[in-house]
Amino acid sequence: MLRKAGEIFGLISSLWRSVKLAVKENEDAQTFVNQHKSFFCFIQKRLDKNSFFGLPLTLLTLAFIYVLFQLFGVVEAVLKSGLIVSVDLRIENLLAVFRSGNLTGFFLKVTILGKWQTVATAAASIVIILWIWNKKSCIIPFIVVLAGSSAFTALGKLVIHRPRPSVALYVEPTYSFPSGHASIAAALYGFLVYILFRNPGRMRFKIISLICGILAVLLIGLSRLYLGVHFLSDVLGGYLEGILWLIIGIGLSEYFLTKTDTGTAFASRKILKFSTAVIISLVILFYIGFSLNYKMPAVQASRKVDLIRVENLSAVFDENQYKYTETLLGTQQEPISFIIAAKNDAQFLELFRAAGWDLAESVSFRSLVKSAETALLKKPYPHGPITPDFWNTMVHDFGFEKPTGSNNIRTRHHARFWATDYIIDNGYRLYVGTASFDSGVKWGITHKIDPDIDTEREFLFKDLEQTGRIFNTSKEQFVMPKLGKNFTGDMFFTDGKLYSFFVKAIE
Repeated sequence: MLRKAGEIFGLISSLWRSVKLAVKENEDAQTFVNQHKSFFCFIQKRLDKNSFFGLPLTLLTLAFIYVLFQLFGVVEAVLKSGLIVSVDLRIENLLAVFRSGNLTGFFLKVTILGKWQTVATAAASIVIILWIWNKKSCIIPFIVVLAGSSAFTALGKLVIHRPRPSVALYVEPTYSFPSGHASIAAALYGFLVYILFRNPGRMRFKIISLICGILAVLLIGLSRLYLGVHFLSDVLGGYLEGILWLIIGIGLSEYFLTKTDTGTAFASRKILKFSTAVIISLVILFYIGFSLNYKMPAVQASRKVDLIRVENLSAVFDENQYKYTETLLGTQQEPISFIIAAKNDAQFLELFRAAGWDLAESVSFRSLVKSAETALLKKPYPHGPITPDFWNTMVHDFGFEKPTGSNNIRTRHHARFWATDYIIDNGYRLYVGTASFDSGVKWGITHKIDPDIDTEREFLFKDLEQTGRIFNTSKEQFVMPKLGKNFTGDMFFTDGKLYSFFVKAIE
């Protein structure tokens, strides 16, 4: 692959040289250049590869401006509650569904790579290594990168004052935007990769270092999302801020390299390599010891639900968006087809059990692997997980399913329901949901639905009605007839009608 990439790059370079030569020998082009000598002289200086103030500074400046505008865009979206804010909520709610003990332990160890204790230890070690190898031109820029990204992160938190996500696994004492872990990861590990690329060595080692650096930065950001202590836009903002300071640091380092004679190292290469290996080993041992003895901060208290009292069932849908389920980006999907009033979760769940519908398992990596296995082998899995869906930015609270005659996970009746924050005067809590039929499996990881979701609505209602546990039933036109697609691209159509009813208390 690398050989082919080199051949392609060589071909492009050859074509570019041919174009430049053709333009240079063209009389009209020469006349135009002579008429605008000052402008083309300026451009020529900006593209001079042999001067820091030429092509290197030009590329760094363009990269800085681009990243700066991207950062401004993220900040503006956060301050003005743009689309990314609602996406933030859905991603946090979705990742919270996938939490498990093993993954939480793994991501806690990953997030430690961005804590100040680890960063300070790694930074001090890098400075020492640079010093003994007589790479002094990189030391000040490296310190500037770390100090600048840390200072601007603290300033951003104070100015923007964004609260942490409500689904945070544990309490963080500072504000949310931008992510300090993401910022320092991009700055620290990014500059480390730059140092390795800037100095002599095998290209294979440099590419491996680049891949490891990118992986470390991405994993640290993902750990902050998985643990629920940051929103996606916090992490993106942190990355962009860290990259800004990384660009500044690279610029300073390149400038110092043109002014400073690197000189000779303090000892032989064998001694320097041994010393470097010892320092790196000590850093790794520190990280292992610190991670093994690290205690997670105080666990975040569960979000207290403040129930809202309403006069009737339809009051849940005071906003048109609430009438539909939604994709990760907030695009409307299937309209809500059920609103059920029950005393509590236990009564609500008992209604579906009596109707012959099983409560689906929570989505997890284990349940997803089992789903793929049973779908492949066409085995029954009556409690198989249901693909997460969103309503009002929240992942569904309950998934129900009922097997078909084939009795395997490939085809099944299923429904998703959300416990809303609304109650009516008699104390009944309101639950909203949708129903559809899984007609098969696609991509090996999710189901495709039958487009006629009204038939499945009627199927579910008939089962619930036969329990004899519902009353005050009504069916009304809820939204206009709709033809659309869900988040996996499956078509659906509906007449837009809604069932609403109460659940009887069973003595």
